[in-house]
Amino acid sequence: MAPIELYRDSNHACLMFTDLIEEDGQAIQANQFLIVDGDTGAVIDPGGNLAFNELFMGMGRYFSPQKLSYVIASHADPDIIASLDRWLTSTNATLVISRIWERFAPHFTKAGKTENRVIGVPDSGGHLPLGRHELVLLPAHFMHSEGNFHFYDPVSRILFTGDLGVSLTTGAEARVPVTDLAAHIPRMEGFHRRYMVSNKILRLWVRMARQLDIAMLVPQHGAPILGKPAINAFFDWLENLPCGIDLFDERAYQIPTGHIDPVTRQMRAPLRPAQAA
Repeated sequence: MAPIELYRDSNHACLMFTDLIEEDGQAIQANQFLIVDGDTGAVIDPGGNLAFNELFMGMGRYFSPQKLSYVIASHADPDIIASLDRWLTSTNATLVISRIWERFAPHFTKAGKTENRVIGVPDSGGHLPLGRHELVLLPAHFMHSEGNFHFYDPVSRILFTGDLGVSLTTGAEARVPVTDLAAHIPRMEGFHRRYMVSNKILRLWVRMARQLDIAMLVPQHGAPILGKPAINAFFDWLENLPCGIDLFDERAYQIPTGHIDPVTRQMRAPLRPAQAA
C-alpha cells in the first residue's frame, strides 16, 4: 500500500509507512516515517532490513534519495536502525542519534562507514535544521531506552514518539488514527506497563509535552493519536500509569527453577521429587 500522508502543503510533507514488514508473526509491526521539506528530507526510525527496499523505493517517489539529509533514530534498537549500513551506503545522509548510542551504532555497519557521518545528540536535545525549517529533538530518556528522543515537526505539529503511544495492531489498523482514547487503551496498556521505566519519567515527559502545540502524536508501532481531546486524554492516562520499576519487587529476582525445552521452545516446570526419582 502507498504511504499515508499525515501532512502536506506546497513545500512540506510527512509520510508514514505502516506495512513494509510481512505480517507473519515473526516481526512486530513497525512504522517508518519520511519528512520532506522542499527538495530534501529525513527518514525517522527507518527500521531493519525487512523494510529497507520498500522504504527506499517509496522515498524516491518524493525526492532523490541522494538529497536525503538525515537518518534519525529515536534510539538504537534493531527495529529502529538495523538497516543503517544500507542507508549509509545508498545515500549521503547523516545519522542523528543520542550521544549515548553514538559509538554503538557503528556495530550496525561495515568498518568506517559512520566516520564523520554521525550527529550525537546531547541529553538536552536541540533544534535540527531541515530544509527551510527544523525539527525539535525532545528528550525522552528511559521511554524505554536510556538515550531516547522524540521528534516534533513545528510545521505539521506532529510529534513522533518512538515507543511511547505504541499500540499492538496490524499494518492496516495502524493506518487509522485514534480519536477515542478510552477504547484504545487496552491495545496500549500492557506494552507501556512493561516498556516504560517508571511513572516518574512519564510525568516529567508529560509536563514538557503539554507545552507543545500538537495536532497528532505518532508512535513507531500502531496507530497515530489524533486531535486535542485524544492527545490530552493520553497525557492524563500516562500521568497515572504505574509501570516498569513501579511494578517490580523481589518476586521478579529469584533463582529460576523452570527448564527451557529446546525442541518445543517452551518453558517447562521443574520436576517434582517423585518424577525425578
